[in-house]
Formats: sequence, structure tokens, C-alpha cells
Amino acid sequence: MSHSFSAIYPSLSGMSVAISGGATGIGAGIVRAFAAQGSKVGFFDIAEEAGNALAAELTGAGHNVTFVPCDITDTATYQKELGRLAHRNGDILALVNNAANDQRHAWKDMTPDQWDDRIAVNLKHAFFAIQAVAPGMIEAGKGSIINFGSISWMILAGEMPAYTASKAAAHGLSRSLARDLGPNGIRVNTLVPGWVMTERQLKLWVGEEGDALIDANQVLKGRVLPADIAAMVLFLAADDSSMISAQDFLVDGGWAHN
Repeated sequence: MSHSFSAIYPSLSGMSVAISGGATGIGAGIVRAFAAQGSKVGFFDIAEEAGNALAAELTGAGHNVTFVPCDITDTATYQKELGRLAHRNGDILALVNNAANDQRHAWKDMTPDQWDDRIAVNLKHAFFAIQAVAPGMIEAGKGSIINFGSISWMILAGEMPAYTASKAAAHGLSRSLARDLGPNGIRVNTLVPGWVMTERQLKLWVGEEGDALIDANQVLKGRVLPADIAAMVLFLAADDSSMISAQDFLVDGGWAHN
């Protein structure tokens, strides 16, 4: 399964972009999409082998791509690395808060430390990345921040309460900061993926039952791919969406929500 997109956004050429969780899955698709637009791409991940391989592939093809091995839950280090990236590539004008972990977890077994860890990897890093890059956007008078939500909490998905709570909170974070940062020309939106066919999802959860669930709930045939998510990210980062903020954008194949 693959999609081919042709949209070119001139405003993304040469733009400094930062992406969390960019080594694999949806994040890797976003990294590839920005690289193809001629952006100066920096991405962060704890998956060093995959991140190095992706960066080597793209830089070898002539793209300006930097991989930064980093645990985004280490707030001080992450903010420092975002600053170093901005020093190298220029003020970050598109921030994609993609990193997350949707590992299933039972509510009755959750400990306070585990809860804090889930919030850190699914929500906390997004706010502190915004805190780090917003001053540069303010100075430039423009910028786009794209926070990642999920349809999981909308469709009453269970077995991952810390994840769904974090993803629901992403909407509030976007809308609040859209108000605070809008006067400076900064847009803040939430991108909400449906069930995306990444290698992880296919390996762990998409089997016959998963396929049947998708077919029963998506109004569109086919499957949502990382490239579908990346296509929306590019639009939201580009000047073409210059008057769009505080909005939710669902890319879910038209999933039937409760």
C-alpha cells in the first residue's frame, strides 16, 4: 500500500522544522515529506539505529536532515537540543509534536510512576518543546505548531487510559496556546490520526479482527497510511494555512465516532 502526493509548498523550502518521534512510523513519514519539500529538517527520537539510518538515507539523497538522539522526556536536554537545532538551521518555524507511546495498559495495575511516565511521553514534551521554540517564532512573527491527538478517546477505546487522557488533553493545549500565541502570528492546531498502518501497528494489533474493525468503521475503503498524515502536516506547516488555528484535523478514513 502506498500513496503518491504531488503538492509542493514553496513556503516550506528552506524552513527550519523540528519533529519529535521521527525515526519510525508516522514520524518517519513526516520527516520524508518535509525533506522532499526542501525544508531544513531536524528530528528527535530514542531509536538511534533507525534514526541514523533514515538521516543517512535522506542526507545521501541531498536533503538537509539532522537526526538528534534524544529522550524527549528529559525536558532540560530536549529543550537544549531544540536550541542547538535552531542555532544550526535557523529559528524553528514548524514544530511537529508527534512522539507518543500507545502501549496498552490496564487501569487497575497503573502506578503513579507509570502514570507520570505516560504523561511525559504523550503530552508533557509537547508543551516544553513549544516553550523552547515559541520565542523564535515570535521574533519571526509567524510559525506553526502541530500537536498530535488521537481518535482513541473519541471512539471510547479502552485499555490505555493514560494515553487517551494525554491525547484528549492535546486538544486543550492547542486551543489554549492558539489564543496565547495567535497575536504573534503563530498557529496552533491538533492533527488527529485514525488507525494508521505503521509497522508497529501491523505487527502488534492489526490482524483479522483489526481489519474487520477498520472495515466496519471507516466510511472510506483502504487504509490510512503515514503519508496521509504527513500530507496534512505539510499543509498545516505551510503558509497556505496561514489563517487556520485552534482547529482539529481528523485524518481517519471517516471513522464512525460515538
